[in-house]
Amino acid sequence: MKKKKILLLTTGGTIASQHTEGGLAPTITGEGLRAFVGSMLDAFDVTVRDILHLDSSNMQPEEWEFIAKNVYENRRAFDGIVITHGTDTMSYTAAALSFMLQGIPIPVVLTGAQLPITHPLSDATDNLRTAFAMAAAGYGGVYLAFDRRVILGTRAVKTHTMDFGAFDSVNAPFAAEVNAHGLVVNEAVLPGCDPHFPLQDGLCRDVFLLKLVPGVDPRIFDALLHLGIRGIVIEAFGAGGVQFIRRDLTAKLHEAIHNGVSVVVCSQCLYERSDFSLYEVGQRALEQGVIQTFDMTSEAAVTKLMWVLGRTCDRLEVAKWFSANLVGEISPGVC
Repeated sequence: MKKKKILLLTTGGTIASQHTEGGLAPTITGEGLRAFVGSMLDAFDVTVRDILHLDSSNMQPEEWEFIAKNVYENRRAFDGIVITHGTDTMSYTAAALSFMLQGIPIPVVLTGAQLPITHPLSDATDNLRTAFAMAAAGYGGVYLAFDRRVILGTRAVKTHTMDFGAFDSVNAPFAAEVNAHGLVVNEAVLPGCDPHFPLQDGLCRDVFLLKLVPGVDPRIFDALLHLGIRGIVIEAFGAGGVQFIRRDLTAKLHEAIHNGVSVVVCSQCLYERSDFSLYEVGQRALEQGVIQTFDMTSEAAVTKLMWVLGRTCDRLEVAKWFSANLVGEISPGVC
């Protein structure tokens, strides 16, 4: 049987880190990772390319676009692509790539580790094994592989800092799991594919995420307008609460929206959907023109807003994009 051609793109992260005088830093190359893994990769025809050497805390929209271009340029030469990445911002990168590469007909699988691959108890080898299995499985889309589970790129959230099961699939089943039957794929979860898909990069950097706390000063919106922010994602309370007594946020929301800012609202609660029509506090926000995200993760909401604002500044068009499920970021039937 002909071996599947897999491209391994390395970007740094804990998986490639070693101890330095300043602490752990990503210094191991892709060939170094291959050497540690050994014969595990013999089942595949692997090409290794180092494209970045970063702690993922330094991953930003410029790096997301750079990674997306690398993937797009190599889409026809390989059966699948594995990207090693730091865990701290991996869920943001996975979501951003999902929107920029929507429709990609080959698997793009991000993975990393909680312990460097040089550590004798590292989880790196298991995570790479799962990522390569998914990359060779032939299911197009962007995924995150960790702890023998595969998560859709727009549904992954890092929920643990130390546990090897660092990521959860929020409001969606796992795309695949490894068990005694091997890699078991849930095809109902997978995004649609288009062999002729275009690269849709071009992200707006002027997006801000605001987590509400009781008593937040409404003047924060004045500061954001002064900074030229074009999009705001608000993590509201519960199913969709925004304060309007004593410190009235709804008046400032109206002012921000009137000034052309797209304001997107989601819930601070990790699981289940938000519904701003349930309570007066939420309905007042909707009356000002805020845009709901339903059961999207904060990571997906932020990166989707960056992606949408890279295409249009029209608030009604932004709202239209947010009511559409593009790459599995919204569950069917919740809009």
